Amino acid sequence: MTLPAELITLAADGIPKADPVAIPGLSGTVSKIFGYGLWLLILAGAGGVAFGVYKLAISDKSRNGGGSEPFKWMGGGVAAVLLAGSLITILNGIAGS
Repeated sequence: MTLPAELITLAADGIPKADPVAIPGLSGTVSKIFGYGLWLLILAGAGGVAFGVYKLAISDKSRNGGGSEPFKWMGGGVAAVLLAGSLITILNGIAGS
């Protein structure tokens, strides 16, 4: 196994039920890296949403404060989760599982 595949496999060991399905037409290593990468993108999106909620809780609520930054974090996190989730659903449909 190549070094990038090993690193992603080690990082993804803590992800619950993150067993990617083999995608027809791709080699095993590429399929595994792509599958784990999507699961890591979901975790990153969840982290972005959590950081946005944290920034909203500690932000300056006055009129001259930068009030839109927490919503940018939360919106980016939700977008990442939706994108990765839809790609995982599509690829699992293609793989037939």
